[in-house]
Amino acid sequence: MFKFLFLSLSLLMLLSACDPTIVPPPRSADHYFKEGENFFDQHRYEDAVASWKKVRDSYYSPELNKLAELKIAEAQYLSDNFVEAAASYSAFVKEHPHDERLTDALYFQGMSYYKQMLSKDRDQTATENALQTFRRLTRGYPKNERIEEVGVLIQRTRNRLAEHEVYVGRFYLRTGNYQAAINRLRGILEEFPNYYYRDEAFFYLGTAYLKLQQKKEAAATFNTLFEQFPGSKYIIESQKILEKNY
Repeated sequence: MFKFLFLSLSLLMLLSACDPTIVPPPRSADHYFKEGENFFDQHRYEDAVASWKKVRDSYYSPELNKLAELKIAEAQYLSDNFVEAAASYSAFVKEHPHDERLTDALYFQGMSYYKQMLSKDRDQTATENALQTFRRLTRGYPKNERIEEVGVLIQRTRNRLAEHEVYVGRFYLRTGNYQAAINRLRGILEEFPNYYYRDEAFFYLGTAYLKLQQKKEAAATFNTLFEQFPGSKYIIESQKILEKNY
């Protein structure tokens, strides 16, 4: 009985040794690219990015690598990962400055920054980045099919920057730092001549001049407000301020 068990165990070990573990062959870059496309079509953007990163990191071919880089950025953008999308598009633009898809990459790089824009009372780094990217697109490719849309986006980013400057100027005015308020508000009128709410900047600038007893400058500023924005909501209050101080 003992001999039978020993022979059975020996035979089992021998059969196990003859059945090597099957290692699946490595999958190709093409496989991962198609896998990423399938995930993308299912809106499984995180899985798609993971597959395309394997393509990118395989260095299978320069063209497939570039396509994977763009697809990664697109999936990040569509999944609202705008910080990552901006970084991916920025890397593509930097590494492939002569690629035929550069204008698309620039547009979506700018849009990735644009989607990160914060309210006027917060940091405007994303707004600045969006503006600079859109400007690069318009200056380098003035005949691009998106040029009209990008022009509108540029104006919106500039308006947000101007709103931020007015916010800061009002803060200086409210805290008694009148010269800083004047510098900030005067800068807005010089740098953003097309800012839609310039009447607000004129009003606070005139008020800041009065706080420093610079009545001549204040009167000129308020008069400009009256002439350029006769329907402004700041007209009545400006008139009351002038009657009180003159």
